[in-house]
Amino acid sequence: MIEAELKRALAAFPAVLVTGPRRSGKTTLLRKLFPRADYVLLEDPDVVAQARSDPRGVLDRLVCPVILDEIQNVPELFGYIRARIDADPSRKGQWLLTGSQEAPLMQGVSESMAGRVAVFSLWPFSMEEAPEVTLLRGGFPEVLESPGTADIWFRSYIQTYLERDVRNVASIRDLSVFRRFMGLLASRCGQMLNKTDLAAPLGVSVPTITHWLSILEITGQILLIPPYFENFGKRLVKTPKLYFADSGLAAFMLGVRTEEMLQESPFRGALFEGLVASELLKARLNRGLERNLYYFRDRQGLEVDFIIDTGGGRALTFIEAKAARTVYPADALPMIRLTKVSSDRDISAYVVHAGATRSKALCPHVESASVGHLSSLKIF
Repeated sequence: MIEAELKRALAAFPAVLVTGPRRSGKTTLLRKLFPRADYVLLEDPDVVAQARSDPRGVLDRLVCPVILDEIQNVPELFGYIRARIDADPSRKGQWLLTGSQEAPLMQGVSESMAGRVAVFSLWPFSMEEAPEVTLLRGGFPEVLESPGTADIWFRSYIQTYLERDVRNVASIRDLSVFRRFMGLLASRCGQMLNKTDLAAPLGVSVPTITHWLSILEITGQILLIPPYFENFGKRLVKTPKLYFADSGLAAFMLGVRTEEMLQESPFRGALFEGLVASELLKARLNRGLERNLYYFRDRQGLEVDFIIDTGGGRALTFIEAKAARTVYPADALPMIRLTKVSSDRDISAYVVHAGATRSKALCPHVESASVGHLSSLKIF
């Protein structure tokens, strides 16, 4: 799905930038689209040192189109690439850039490449892209390729991620505490973010928690879903909800390894809700759409798991996530209650469940569908 958007951008922009979590398939995607393009991995210390000391010389030796992988390691290149683009702006699709740290990358892009680069986010596979994706496996390509060694892969991913990406973004003296922080976050999936509640058991300050959360967010490990900003005439909760971007990684950190363990786990509902959040986000980003993904909760306890703004605040989609395979009309009650105070908007509503049915009416104005069939619903 994202391939079509990338091709469209490559025909109109001199450069494209693909961001997203490490090992989500960014390099594989670009090399598939451009198998004959020059390729430079900007992680080898010698290559990085050379690119920093002689950026013109490095770029002079390349033949466009060229893939510059993990360009956040040499942000100095942005200015030189911009100069080459400006010298011949009619040449499109020449610079193919990837990076795993969105915030530092976007700072370089906004300062040097504004108007010259199309930016995309690539996340691990969605169910729409790969039927092998499940709650326990998640969507990382290497896990789907070898599910029998998923536990080894996730364990190694956490270790290498901590040692490489975390230390590249910030100086953290005690990685063991950061590992505990990640495990604690996994146990808070689907909950409203409470930084004080996270700081206390770790013995760190709230500003430290804020900093650590930003690291996980800019490296694509967690999703912070904001509350919907419209009032609906109610006093609203303004705290974001927390999810892991990959349900398989979250399940691994919670010690949930098998389907039997999942059915008995107290985290089953939260993990499923996180899977739905991730699938919704991937479906929108892969179609070149804004995220526009929110949740709703007021101070009287009325809560709807997800709201998608599909029409500038005038058209909304309400979604409830239910980990059960069987759903009932009562599951739609929160959405029905919220719809009654949203009569001036075009509302569609769905209960997304763990069953196998494609889509059917659950009650008037509300449909139910399995998470695997989310992409077939007309909400994107």
